[in-house]
Amino acid sequence: MMNDATLRKIDLNLLLAFSVLMQERNVSRAAERLLLGQPGLSAALRRLREALDDELFVRVGRGLQPTPRALSIAPAIEDALSGIERAIRPQAEFDPASWQGEFRIGMCDNLESAFFGPLAARLLKLSPGARLIGIASEKRDAARRLDEGVFDFSVSVHDEPASWHIRAPLFDQASICIYDAAQLRLKAPLSLEDFANAAHLTVSFEGNAATSIDIALGRTGHVRQVVATVPRFSALPTALRAMPAIATVPESIGRCMAQLHGLTICAPPLALPADPVTMLYRRVDQADGRARWFRRLFLDVASQALEASGCRVSISRAAA
Repeated sequence: MMNDATLRKIDLNLLLAFSVLMQERNVSRAAERLLLGQPGLSAALRRLREALDDELFVRVGRGLQPTPRALSIAPAIEDALSGIERAIRPQAEFDPASWQGEFRIGMCDNLESAFFGPLAARLLKLSPGARLIGIASEKRDAARRLDEGVFDFSVSVHDEPASWHIRAPLFDQASICIYDAAQLRLKAPLSLEDFANAAHLTVSFEGNAATSIDIALGRTGHVRQVVATVPRFSALPTALRAMPAIATVPESIGRCMAQLHGLTICAPPLALPADPVTMLYRRVDQADGRARWFRRLFLDVASQALEASGCRVSISRAAA
C-alpha cells in the first residue's frame, strides 16, 4: 500500500502529465498540449516513475508504449481529473437552440441507413444553427480517428477500448434475410434447404465472401453459393431487384431496405451470432455539455428508429 510520503510526491501536475502522455504517446506533442518544454515534462515523468516505482512508459520507435501498471491506473486517474475539472469549472448548461457549429458522428453504412436520417431531422428541429456531419467509419480505425477528433463519437461494433475511451453498449444486432419475392419465389419462413440452395449476395468492404453464416451453415452440413459480393449495403437493393438471390444483413438496415424497395424479409432458418453495437467516445468528453447532449440525442433517436422499424431489439438501459 502506498505510504503518505509517496502520496505527497504526486501532485496534480504529475497526474495531468500522465493523462496527456496516455493520450498522445509522444513527449513533444504532450509537452505542447501542456504548454511545457520537453525537459519539464521529462522531469515530471521521472518524478512520477520514482513515486510509483514503475517505468510507466517505454519508448517504441518514435512513440511511447504504456506499461501494464500505467494501463491499470489510467481510468482512475482520468476519473479523478474529470471530477476535479467538474468541481472547479462548473459548465454552463448547453443550449442547442442557440448553438452554431458541427456535430460529427462516425458510423458504418448499415447503421447510417437506419439512424442518420432521423438524427438529422431531429437535430434540425432542436438546433437549427447546427450541421450534422456523418463520417464513414470502420471498427478497425474508429479509436484512432476518435483520438484525432474526426468525430464526436462512433457507433459500430468496436474492439476492446483503450483506458481513455468509454464504450457504451447500445444493442445486439441480429441478422435478417432479405430478397425480392418476384425474383426469388420462396415463401417465408424459409426452410434451411431453401436458404442453402438459393444464390447469395454478401457485403464486404474488403471483398471477402466467407462470413459467420458459412460457419453456421457448415455445422448443419450445408454449403451456400455466393454469386456476388458488394462493398456497401447501398448496392444490395438494386442487385436483389435484378436477380433471384438472397442477402443476410443486419436487421436494422434490412427493415429499412424492405420498406423503401418493397423487398421481403424473414428470420434466418438457423441460429446466427448477434454483433454487439456500441458507442465509443473519449473519457475526457464524458462531462462536456455539448458532447453529452449529442450522445443523449442519438440514444433517443436510435431507440425510436428501432421501434418504428419493427426491430426486435432496443437500446440498452446501460447506455441510457
